[in-house]
Amino acid sequence: METKNTARVEAQMLIRKPAGLVFQAFIDPELTKNFWFTKGSGKLESGKSITWEWEMYGVSSTVFVREIVADKKISVDWDQYSTVVDFEFEDMGDETTYVKITQYGFRTTGDELLAEVSGASGGFTTVVDGLKAYLEHGINLNLIADKFPKGVK
Repeated sequence: METKNTARVEAQMLIRKPAGLVFQAFIDPELTKNFWFTKGSGKLESGKSITWEWEMYGVSSTVFVREIVADKKISVDWDQYSTVVDFEFEDMGDETTYVKITQYGFRTTGDELLAEVSGASGGFTTVVDGLKAYLEHGINLNLIADKFPKGVK
């Protein structure tokens, strides 16, 4: 993937759950829908294209799974901005996991790039916050649905 710049977005969070569970929360759409998208076309598997849907907004995105390293890393090509997104899971011991999401390979510059980076940064921060609430406390905070409620301009 050719890129025009080295801009990247990172979001990270310590999750007080084992790496295997945190990893599965991103692999299995039945778990992921509790803190991110509302529907996934299947579990993430290397070499597969998967569609994620945010039904409340009437939008979807397709990702191609580049690489999976069990309990350690998921790397996807995401059609949103035509970028790569890496999800990394570091086992910190004591059944805690440090999750880092990195998006890179943006093809734009200037104001368009700033808007993409800003949106992605806020979006992935919301994802890791929702992940923490869901896995640690069993709470779906509805963060994604409430980020852009109907009627707000």
